[in-house]
Amino acid sequence: FVVEFDLPGIKADSLDIDIERNVVTVRAESPGVDPDREMLAAERPRGVFNRQLVLGENLDTERILASYQEGVLKLSIPVAERAKPRKISVDRGNNGHQTINKTAHEIIDA
Repeated sequence: FVVEFDLPGIKADSLDIDIERNVVTVRAESPGVDPDREMLAAERPRGVFNRQLVLGENLDTERILASYQEGVLKLSIPVAERAKPRKISVDRGNNGHQTINKTAHEIIDA
């Protein structure tokens, strides 16, 4: 999964990303306009940026990658291994095992 935040004018060293359990918090601060300078137009947001994302249990918060380029913060959040489809071995009762080529969801829904 990928999450992108538009943060124009934010310096990379002002970004702060925290993860606590399955909550990701992104904070950044854009410097205010010089009060001695008269602005004709100001289109960039100024001040503090603060967002929280609650991630599902099927995402791997230990392996989140963050990059910041051209005013866009990008978080890449992989799916946890435990949430990926896998094969289940079924005991046939005769000390042999048979592999079923179905996911756990397909077996339960059958």
